[in-house]
Parts: sequence; C-alpha cells; structure tokens
Amino acid sequence: MKKGLLILLLTALYACDSTQLRDRWISPDANDYTLQKVFIVGLTNNEVAKAQFEKKLQKQLIERGIEASISLDKFDADFLESKKTDDELKALEHQLIQEGFDAVIFTKVAGIKNKIQYKKDYSNFDKNHKKFNDDFLMYQDQVFNPDAYQEYQVYNAETSVYCLCPTKDRTLIWKGYIDIVDPENIDQTVNDYSKLLILVLENDGIIPEIK
Repeated sequence: MKKGLLILLLTALYACDSTQLRDRWISPDANDYTLQKVFIVGLTNNEVAKAQFEKKLQKQLIERGIEASISLDKFDADFLESKKTDDELKALEHQLIQEGFDAVIFTKVAGIKNKIQYKKDYSNFDKNHKKFNDDFLMYQDQVFNPDAYQEYQVYNAETSVYCLCPTKDRTLIWKGYIDIVDPENIDQTVNDYSKLLILVLENDGIIPEIK
C-alpha cells in the first residue's frame, strides 16, 4: 500500500517535468536479486543523449554502491553503429558474465506519438458532447484555425533490468514505462528521466538508497 501511494506521489511530482511515469512491472522474484555489477545500455541514434544518459545513470548507481559500466566505454563506434545478430548478443551476454556483471539496464524508445493540445480553455464544455454546439465548437478549430492548438510528441521510453546471474535464468527483473513529453532540451530531459528512474527503482527495492 505504501509503495503504491509513493508511486502515485512520484508520478504527480514529475507531472510538470518532461518525463512522466506511466507504468512499471516487478518480477515476483525481484527480492532474490542483489545488483552488484551492472552494464548500462542506451539504445538511440542520438549520440549526445546516449552519452549523457549512460554517464548520468552510471554516476547515480556508483553513488549507491553498485559497480556500473556503460556501453560507450566498452565498445568502439563501429560496434555501436551496426545491427547485431542473436548470436552476437548471446556472445555479449557470455562475455559480460565472464567479466562478473550480474545485470544489464537497457533503455530504449519503444514508440513516438503525436499529440494535440488546445491553447484555448475548453474546460467548461460538456466532455461527453451531449450538445451538438459544444461538440462542433470544440473541434472546428482543427479545420478553421490551426493556431488554436499546438502539436507535440510523446516518446514512449522503456527501461528494463535483466539478470545475468550465471546460476539463474537470464530473465527480466524489472521494467518501467516512462513517457518523455515534447523533449527540447537534452540536458533537462536526461536529468528528469534518470532522476525519476532512480527514485522508482529505489522505491521498488531494485537498487538501494544512498547511505
């Protein structure tokens, strides 16, 4: 109950920022895992955003006593710029296990949605459009007055924590769904995303709080 309440509070806290927590999933066996050495991967073609995010998350994990490495430090540019086969990824998993990594934190953008926000306040209109005039007045601006609304994009990002434990199945431990709303400033977006991600991971017991 307390965890659910805190998640709601976290969602409300970041509702005005560029990131919003949409949902998350926790494995029933999550308490059996203790992250000690983590490999961080951000999958994006924006090299600046990738570097800032991986380094930001690395710093936050290290502050919590978790050894963390990032993909930018481990792989050269050629490796990161080409598509990978299933065999190559399995070889990478094996290599990480041999080097003592017990988890991978993988972040990606799963989808992009176009949204419309009206500049005029329509809060007094009947939401169910019970009256013809309310319905018509609310939506006619889409045709006759494009300046009455603004279009923006919402990036549906996902962060997953995968176990690389050699004595257990390599499986999903935790997954969070975070929306990035109309990102314009990379620094602010990376800061907001990583901050929200860390708070939720702490709340769900996936990583420890700073001592």
